[in-house]
Amino acid sequence: MKLPALPIAICLAAGILAAAPITAHLPHGLLLSLLITLCAVLVGCALLKLRRVDLAWTASLLVWFFLGATAAQVERLAVPPNQASILASSGRLDLGEPLRWRGILRADPLRLPWGVRYDVDLEQVQAAGQWTAVRGGLRVSYFFDQRASGDPSPVRAGELVEVLARARTIRNFGDPGAFDYRGALQQQGIDLTATLRNPALMQVLPGPAPRLSHFMARLRGRLLNELDAMLSPAEDRAAIARAMLLGDRSFLDSQQVEPFRETGAFHVLVLAGLHVGVLAALFFWAGKKLHLPVAARALLTIAALCFYIAIIEDRPPIVRAALMAAVYLLARVLYRRVALLNAVSLAAIAILLFRPSEIAQVSFQLSFLAAAIIAAIAQPLLERTAEGYHRALEHLGDVTRDASHAPKVAEFRLDLRALSAWLRSLLPARLAGHSDQFVVFPCRVALRLCELAVLSVALQVGMLPLMAQDFHRVSFIAPLANIPAVLLTALIIPFGFASLAVSTVWKGFGIILGRILGFLIATLAASMHWFARLPSSSIRVPSPSAALLIGFLLAAAFLAAAILSNKRWASWTGFASLLVLGSLIVIYPFPAQFQRGRLEVTVLDVGQGDSIFVAFPDGRTMLVDAGGLPGSSYVRGMRPGIDIGEDVVSPFLWSRGLKRIDAVVLTHAHEDHLGGLPAVLRNFRVGELWVGRDVESAPYRNVLAEARARSVPVIHRVRGEHFEWAGVRMSILWPDTNDPARTASNDDSVVLRLQDAKESLLLTGDIERPVERSILADGDELTANFLKVPHHGGKTSSTPAFLDAVHPAVAAISVGDANPFGHPSADAVERILAEGTRLLRTDRDGAITITTDGQSLNFRSFFTCTAPCSELSSSAASPTAATEGEAPAF
Repeated sequence: MKLPALPIAICLAAGILAAAPITAHLPHGLLLSLLITLCAVLVGCALLKLRRVDLAWTASLLVWFFLGATAAQVERLAVPPNQASILASSGRLDLGEPLRWRGILRADPLRLPWGVRYDVDLEQVQAAGQWTAVRGGLRVSYFFDQRASGDPSPVRAGELVEVLARARTIRNFGDPGAFDYRGALQQQGIDLTATLRNPALMQVLPGPAPRLSHFMARLRGRLLNELDAMLSPAEDRAAIARAMLLGDRSFLDSQQVEPFRETGAFHVLVLAGLHVGVLAALFFWAGKKLHLPVAARALLTIAALCFYIAIIEDRPPIVRAALMAAVYLLARVLYRRVALLNAVSLAAIAILLFRPSEIAQVSFQLSFLAAAIIAAIAQPLLERTAEGYHRALEHLGDVTRDASHAPKVAEFRLDLRALSAWLRSLLPARLAGHSDQFVVFPCRVALRLCELAVLSVALQVGMLPLMAQDFHRVSFIAPLANIPAVLLTALIIPFGFASLAVSTVWKGFGIILGRILGFLIATLAASMHWFARLPSSSIRVPSPSAALLIGFLLAAAFLAAAILSNKRWASWTGFASLLVLGSLIVIYPFPAQFQRGRLEVTVLDVGQGDSIFVAFPDGRTMLVDAGGLPGSSYVRGMRPGIDIGEDVVSPFLWSRGLKRIDAVVLTHAHEDHLGGLPAVLRNFRVGELWVGRDVESAPYRNVLAEARARSVPVIHRVRGEHFEWAGVRMSILWPDTNDPARTASNDDSVVLRLQDAKESLLLTGDIERPVERSILADGDELTANFLKVPHHGGKTSSTPAFLDAVHPAVAAISVGDANPFGHPSADAVERILAEGTRLLRTDRDGAITITTDGQSLNFRSFFTCTAPCSELSSSAASPTAATEGEAPAF
């Protein structure tokens, strides 16, 4: 068998995926997996002894399948019982109060524009006056605007520190499709987060001597500082250099990397196979120039890659690529020609055996899909086309070698020799002898560029389904944009490390080299900006269905098999199938996923902010606000925290199959309501933008500028407007004027009342007592079966008179977990419950969905909705237990 490792890797992966069902349905799944594995080994050995190789091979694949299932179950059991996240979730560790944490600093403190970040490997925690052993990672942030007495004392990786802080478990947003923030931090070994309120609350204690990993972390910190010094004051270029050379993406702002995403070149900012390939080629070439034997060259390259892994951050992608490179290099040492697909499969086997959970990581899937595309599709195609012409360029003047080439290639050599002879007749005597080189060199460059273009096209097409599934983006310009991106990266990486090495011993010359490095990085960034500005360079798409994804991957596998077996008709069939399925992913002709004929209102979990999705009976859609992190304004060109619009609101809308939103409503110009709107306006075709009062604030003006840039009409809404919209009666209850205001105010909020036959829903923004009284005084109809509680349940809203007029059966508070404002207030909650209202909160229940057919109202929530509840009466109010049910119409 030419590719023995491939079926083994497939069976191992299948076993890992089957581990969860095995564990769920069998009480002793691990023991059963071990038993079947052992039996299959014995059967395989017996079949080998009987010389039944085919059956023995089948038995061995069964061994690998159950070995994968066993490894996955063992990995789950291997989590220590005193893991910090487990202790907290089980209630054995009370995180309600500040605790003393002790641990070893994992890396040097990372200085960010808004503060300092510390990653601590925990060893002990003091709870109830007693020290308890604990494992896991704690990320501590110290913000400059909370400074009490200066910066914390300088500390280094490997030092034992004690921190007094209130830690929190990592919470994901409770919305379909939202960014897996918990998973992202767990990949980095972080289980808890905390904020350091005062520098004096961190102390350095006597501890053990630093380990080798800590010295490597200190070296990484020094190299990062050297990069900053070399590229200062060009902070944007330093941020890209930190990411490309050492894997630190902390300083990359979303606006800075967006052109790389739009052009499909974001991979150059993420340490992965491209970076390993460049370094491996560099060291292997250096060994050749030093006239080292093949074994020494391979060992030198592997040693360099190991050192690189030790000093960088975000190691898993590099480890995967380095394993593939190591397998290939070791095969060269043994004078064996290893198939690239075998090397990829062996690397996958090694990783999955030791860390089976990697299979669920997006980076793992992308890494091995890319490697498989290169090995199974691009490389065989190039070997049968460009490789022959590459060989034809060798010894061009030797006519005796023509017969060893294919007829077309031999004809190519004849044409080149004729061209060389013509050049020789034109060149001066001292250059005439180099005419062959003048002909061969541009041909080599052209062939390499063609190969790069083929690789780029194959990768972009083959990775289309995962890019659409995980990043909701299809880049049409990517095959072209990746050519300069890859070429410039191949220059930046070796030159960057050479500059770092020089700078550590000669600062002055290092700064000069830093200017050249900065120029290369600026050229890379400028080229990506240029490609991104081209019309329709990329589009955002909803998540493809599982059937479409599976169909595409099967078609790709069929195409790879056809190419490897050199069956032309099958290759064209596979290629046509890929085009059809890829077109379906790009066009996404499927209807959005909501019930026609029903009105739906979903209060999204966006933390401390507001975002509400509305689907109307006739199929039109509306988004009221798009969340945003309070205080997440730009600090020295960077915005701390994630982009709620990009990472929370947009994925929810894509999960519903939406590409267009008919109307977006901005209730008022506070960051926790408008922060995510620019991303929503970029990612979706928006019909109209509804606003209340204009305000003189930069974030609000940015939203209007984004709308104008995309030709979105801006409509001002004011009290007294009543109209039919998408089959629902809509009333604007506030604001009472659209006159511009100097600053944003909660009491400028747009208040909407939706009436669908007998059912009504009231969306109140952040109005407070004065507006509630004004609306009551105006005499508008306020009765509503559902209420979006004003101002996150703050004490300055939800007055008794207002609640009595609305008298909701169900109410939802959009509020952030453990927010610093104390929302919702106990008084507001008590007043709401006094109305006999069923109260839900996004911090506890996740996204809250209300649906109605105009006669009755149903509700459900993301976190706590596990089974349908019985019919709900208005007297069955409960502050937290609501999951799914029905509320009566008035």
